[in-house]
Amino acid sequence: MKQLALRIAGFGFRREATVGSLGQALDQLVEHYGAIDKLAAAHSMLSLVEELGRLRGIEVIAVVDAELATVTTLTHSEQSLQARGTGSVAEAVALLAAGPGATLLGPRIISVDRQATAALAEGNR
Repeated sequence: MKQLALRIAGFGFRREATVGSLGQALDQLVEHYGAIDKLAAAHSMLSLVEELGRLRGIEVIAVVDAELATVTTLTHSEQSLQARGTGSVAEAVALLAAGPGATLLGPRIISVDRQATAALAEGNR
């Protein structure tokens, strides 16, 4: 029996971001790709994503910050590379949370206020 793939939304955001910034980015993902099973964030950025998860009734997965630099992403943001060692925090988080063999459904999206990014990965976790 084939296991259904889980769709996990990963987030990256600036200190100034609000839960509204993240919610708007999540809404864009849902509009573009459809249903999302779980949310994910780097451990150091977890609280705001947990708040969004509570508001939306979606489970949140924490990813170890040190693992971000081990992931190859579609996006190559210089700011993200310098700050976190990865081209896109949102893409790296989504891939790590979705597990080995996960794939991104596309590059990250950026919230309208440009404070948050979100990316969607499919995996079997």
